[in-house]
Amino acid sequence: MVWRVLRVCGVSRAPASIALSKRRSRTRHRVALVRSAHVRTPDHIRRQIAASRLHGEGYRKLWARLRFAGVRASPRRVRRVMRENGLLAPHRVGRTETKPHDGTIITDKVNEMWGTDMTQTITVREGRANVFVTVEHANSEVVGIHASRSANRFEALEPVRQGVHRCFGAIAPGVARGLKLRHDHGSNYMSGDFQDEIECLGIEASPSFVREPEGNGVAERFIRTLKENLLWVRTFDTIEELRAALVDFATRYNETWLVARHGYRTPVQVRADQCRLDPKATANLKLAA
Repeated sequence: MVWRVLRVCGVSRAPASIALSKRRSRTRHRVALVRSAHVRTPDHIRRQIAASRLHGEGYRKLWARLRFAGVRASPRRVRRVMRENGLLAPHRVGRTETKPHDGTIITDKVNEMWGTDMTQTITVREGRANVFVTVEHANSEVVGIHASRSANRFEALEPVRQGVHRCFGAIAPGVARGLKLRHDHGSNYMSGDFQDEIECLGIEASPSFVREPEGNGVAERFIRTLKENLLWVRTFDTIEELRAALVDFATRYNETWLVARHGYRTPVQVRADQCRLDPKATANLKLAA
């Protein structure tokens, strides 16, 4: 068509041929770059997965880590490449029916609501061990973690006390006033001693709905991460060894876990920004052993 118009108008075809040739060359070059980048992207993703010490991170966090490493790619492309190369984590399809807890349990600021829960694991020499955690709802930070042979109300209080001492500076009546504590209806959490203790500290109890674990979803989600990265992949001889490993893991989690809703920053960075603290000082807020 182009050549016919040029012939009718009596115009030389040489300039048009040169222009079309340059356009085809640029197009081929762009296609080659796209194909080359597409080939390299799986390698970059595999390197980021291998470099991370945490399991269960989705494509959005890997996309953020790629950006931090200087690799530019859209989140949709990262997800597509991971799916094509079998790098996506398996997941369950969510339920569609309406539930009483529909809404959000995430807070905007730290020290407004914490969640606490427990799980179990096995040690080689001492048998069953109970693991208790307390997690901040705003930035998913672990504020307290504990392991013991017993699962009574006093052991359940330990990570809460750790969090109060770590975030409020002391254990005293009313020191954590304004804070809510989300927990389930386990006998240790509903006991009079547990409720009296948190009330003395100024904490308001916020039980989740009966048979609705999603109401305590922040603590439940951390326990899943804890199992995938520590409890299911390591063995421990004693409860004391387990307790030390839990503290080490919680510290590493707070310093390296990326929170998507806060712009892929770590829990330590989010607390430092909201409390106007130096991130190094925040990282030094130690968890009790």
